[in-house]
Amino acid sequence: MQVSSLNEVKIYSLSCGKSLPEWLSDRKKRALQKKDVDVRRRIELIQDFEMPTVCTTIKVSKDGQYILATGTYKPRVRCYDTYQLSLKFERCLDSEVVTFATLSDDYSKIVFLHNDRYIEFHSQSGFYYKTRIPKFGRDFSYHYPSCDLYFVGASSEVYRLNLEQGRYLNPLQTDAAINSLPTISALKFNGALTMAVGTSTGQVLLYDLRSDKPLLVKDHQYGLPIKSVHFQDSLDLILSADSRIIKMWNKNSGKIFTSLEPEHDINDVCLYPNSGMLLTANETPKMGIYYIPVLGPAPRWCSFLDNLTEELEENPESTVYDDYKFVTKKDLENLGLTHLIGSPFLRAYMHGFFMDIRLYHKVKLMVNPFAYEEYRKDKIRQKIEETRAQRVQLKKLPKVNKELALKLIEEEEEKQKSTWKKKVKSLPNILTDDRFKVMFENPDFQVDEESEEFRLLNPLVSKISEKRKKKLRLLEQQELREQEEEEEPEGKPSDAESSESSDDEKDWVEEVRKQRRLLQQEEKVKRQERLREDQQTVLKPQFYEIKAGEEFRSFKDSATKQKLLNKTLEDRLKLEAKNGTLSVADTTVGSKQLTFTLKRSEQQKKQQEAEKLHRQERKTLRRSAGHLKSRHRRGRPFH
Repeated sequence: MQVSSLNEVKIYSLSCGKSLPEWLSDRKKRALQKKDVDVRRRIELIQDFEMPTVCTTIKVSKDGQYILATGTYKPRVRCYDTYQLSLKFERCLDSEVVTFATLSDDYSKIVFLHNDRYIEFHSQSGFYYKTRIPKFGRDFSYHYPSCDLYFVGASSEVYRLNLEQGRYLNPLQTDAAINSLPTISALKFNGALTMAVGTSTGQVLLYDLRSDKPLLVKDHQYGLPIKSVHFQDSLDLILSADSRIIKMWNKNSGKIFTSLEPEHDINDVCLYPNSGMLLTANETPKMGIYYIPVLGPAPRWCSFLDNLTEELEENPESTVYDDYKFVTKKDLENLGLTHLIGSPFLRAYMHGFFMDIRLYHKVKLMVNPFAYEEYRKDKIRQKIEETRAQRVQLKKLPKVNKELALKLIEEEEEKQKSTWKKKVKSLPNILTDDRFKVMFENPDFQVDEESEEFRLLNPLVSKISEKRKKKLRLLEQQELREQEEEEEPEGKPSDAESSESSDDEKDWVEEVRKQRRLLQQEEKVKRQERLREDQQTVLKPQFYEIKAGEEFRSFKDSATKQKLLNKTLEDRLKLEAKNGTLSVADTTVGSKQLTFTLKRSEQQKKQQEAEKLHRQERKTLRRSAGHLKSRHRRGRPFH
């Protein structure tokens, strides 16, 4: 139960607190009540007093025993029995309900006005009859002596349905203009002469039917349509509600008595007859129940609320935080009060302690007698910050690519100053885009302005970059000056005034040529430096060691080949015949035949011998397949 107070009027919210799901068993609910303090302390006057999604309207039957409410989704009506404190029945409907009314003292005769122009009549057993009105309805009222239902809606006519004859009567024609503002959104009679009218602009007008001028006009100051108006005769109060607040004010003077502002938007308000209980239909599944003892006693079915509220008012709970200062253990060490830990002067709470605020101020004054000097420095610092606010606000530049960030800021300012800003759709700024955030944080993305590509692609950057560098230097000097002022708050603030001389910018072609000439000169200087370094270097003899092996044999083979090339063909043939590489044989005709055989290396000889041995082994291991004879005969298949 939550308690709020305005103008010394206490309002008890009985619907706050945690709600338990329906699918929990009784054993689990009892276990939750033992563990959770909020569940244990909550008050559930009526079981399942809620809607699946939203509650739209709520009313009490004339005998006070039943509470009926409509809501969504799916459109439905629920009836609660206050004597049993539980749900009596629930019926689903075809469309949402605009409003409804009970024609009998209990729930046995109910009329529903739907948002699709249909009117439904329900009896105790369920749906009874359904008809339709010509225009969309907004509200209706039942005249008991003539047994007529009066419907008003999107028309200047008032439709009459006689329930005794079971037919429509001639409508009442009015001079009301439907599209005029403000329109009437709520209406309530008090007796035969007093009427309260709520408008769509948030005003409540109190009328006496004998006069065409309002007796009193009360404005809610929110500009929201008035949802409901009720009279409270015992205290001469009027309860008016919009979607945000419920105000209770005196109908004679208009003075505010108290007000109630729920957490969710209000759809409807119902004042329980002859009591101080208030029921609300909100934009939330749970319906609101509020008890205001000043307005009247609690209803008979929850009379225990009077005793409960009286006990709460007699024994108000003092909160731990009133007139107490929260201090940590380090604060106690600075004040020299660590010896008070464990004494009644300190109350342990989480990672610190609560102590009396008066004791804290006394000890702080004794420990720090120069508190006035600190106060004076704080005031001076505040004055400096106020003067800084009047200056031109400095731009906070990132650590990486400062010149690029300054360029983007200047372009953004020029876009804002341009006259065609409204016509052209502005593109997102790179500085505020998270995708390019690393570009101004990681030093690897720093733009190298000395590179050849950058200088050729941006020929005019050189002139503009000089201006930006000057501006960056001024900004850095200003930041350093501000840091010095923060360290010494007594100092007077000084403003740096700087003026920039704007040079005439050259044409793009001339600037490109100039950059190319500069690059050629730099390349020429680099070549001269390399030539100078080459001339300064002295050539020294270098010795290499030749190891015995393949390198030595290759030198020997090359020498013998050179000798063979110097000899004649006859001498070379004789030498090759001697070495066995050339064979001479006589033929039958009398001529001679020469056969050349290439000289093989040792590795090739070993490989040939290995292949020869391998073939011999395969021949010994091979098995002949000659004993197998085919059974296939020509013209006959296998069996």
